[in-house]
Parts: sequence; structure tokens; C-alpha cells
Amino acid sequence: MGRREERVFRLNDEIRSLVRDEELAAEELIMLQHLDDDAQRDAATYDQPMDRADAKETSGDVDRMAQHIENLERDRKRLERKRDRLIRRLTSGVAE
Repeated sequence: MGRREERVFRLNDEIRSLVRDEELAAEELIMLQHLDDDAQRDAATYDQPMDRADAKETSGDVDRMAQHIENLERDRKRLERKRDRLIRRLTSGVAE
């Protein structure tokens, strides 16, 4: 097996890992959104400083997790493009 083939396999492993990380982060985001919904409702209902602080914190958690998911997706897509370029090189090299 050549270096390019090995690189494709390594890229596939990295992509699989990022997909799994995206899935876990998406599940965590759902949980954070539920917590944020509760905190926002409490802040609006009771209008207490502690409830408002909790609502601000949970809102930040949701934003950070959403950004994390976007970063994971961006990294995965970059690796997929890289892998696809390598595969094209491999297949064009075989046809020659």
C-alpha cells in the first residue's frame, strides 16, 4: 500500500472521529438548550438576580456549544475535501 492510500485511511479515521464528536456535541447542545429554556423561563417568571445570572450563563453555554459544533463541521469538511483530492489523484494515477 502506498503513502497516498495510507493518508486516505488516516483521513477517514480523523473524519469518523470528528463525526462522532459532532454527534456527541449535538446531543449535548440539546440538553443545554433544555436547561437554557428552563433558566430563561425562571428569569422571566421570577425576575430574581440569580435567575437572570443563570439565564445569561446558560445562554452563553448554548452559544459556545453551537460554535463548537460549527468548528467541528468546518474541520470535518476540510478533511473530506482533502481526502477527496487524494482519492482523485489516486484514481487518475491508476488510469494512466
